[in-house]
Amino acid sequence: MEDFSVFVGLSRPTVSKYFNDPNSVRRKTREMIEAAIRESGFRPNMFAVNLNRRRSNIIGMLIPTSADPFYNALTRRVEAIAREEGYLTFVLSSDGDPELEERALETLTSMNVAGAVVAPLGLHSRAAALERFSAAIPLIYVDLPLDEGTAFVGTDNRRSFQIMVDYLCRSGTPPCFLGMPEVNSNASNRRLAYIEAMDRLGLQPHVVPISAELTWDFESFGFDEVSRILREDGFPTSTLLCANDRVAFGALSAAWKAGVKVGHEGDSALRIAGHDDHPLSRFASPPLTTVAQNYSEIGGRAMAILLRKIAAEREGDPDLDAAEEEHVLLPSQMVLRESA
Repeated sequence: MEDFSVFVGLSRPTVSKYFNDPNSVRRKTREMIEAAIRESGFRPNMFAVNLNRRRSNIIGMLIPTSADPFYNALTRRVEAIAREEGYLTFVLSSDGDPELEERALETLTSMNVAGAVVAPLGLHSRAAALERFSAAIPLIYVDLPLDEGTAFVGTDNRRSFQIMVDYLCRSGTPPCFLGMPEVNSNASNRRLAYIEAMDRLGLQPHVVPISAELTWDFESFGFDEVSRILREDGFPTSTLLCANDRVAFGALSAAWKAGVKVGHEGDSALRIAGHDDHPLSRFASPPLTTVAQNYSEIGGRAMAILLRKIAAEREGDPDLDAAEEEHVLLPSQMVLRESA
């Protein structure tokens, strides 16, 4: 920036003022700087510029894996809103590792991010590190909250599993439940939501025993578990509710390989349902009955809360008025297809 200021023949503060807001300098000055940019190819190091501020114009985002379409869709929504509001987005993945999650939080802190959207590991997160981060940086949790008192936007798992279990019981045999690896708190939350929904109907829950393997490769996990179960005693009922669609994809493949017909037609031996409405759910064979999460609304509501928290910090006002306003559980929607 210093060299460029000499090159264009203007003071460093004037050049900095232009890069912060081109309209803040006179038209003639702006034209001089833009001509010099074209001639020199100069671009400021925005990360270095941001490090000189008390708070940067960067929104940090931390997700547990970049391989899952849910987190990819959520990231795109956050990036789009941040861009509209004049922020850059810096995305990190913990790759399911609590140590990497803590290091990512330290990185975002060192970058003076204006605020952060965090999808924590939950069960495996180092709570103390998250608490330190939230005390220093405006923060909103998505997908999983740290606890009931933290700012959070996500899907109401209890309600969505109630809806799915009610439908499956009304349309056929009550479902047994195939869980997901315990890579985050969604595994236990969804299992408990299934049990609660069955109890509510006065029915016996059947949670299928699964291996303790910790993997984000949910499709392979579902395939291996269902293949094993079909080789052994089979399922306790002819309806299988999976913790998420990716596990259900593996279940569908295993059933096909074993010669078990899946669907709700009269000659089908097994019904399979999932949760999340993965982009490929409607292209599965048969297309998967599931519950749709509203990725766009989760990202939109989360960013609205985060931007309000950032503004409150900058203006020195109290944060959001009530914790209830910050803890948002969004409804989901049944998507009926041929698998159940």
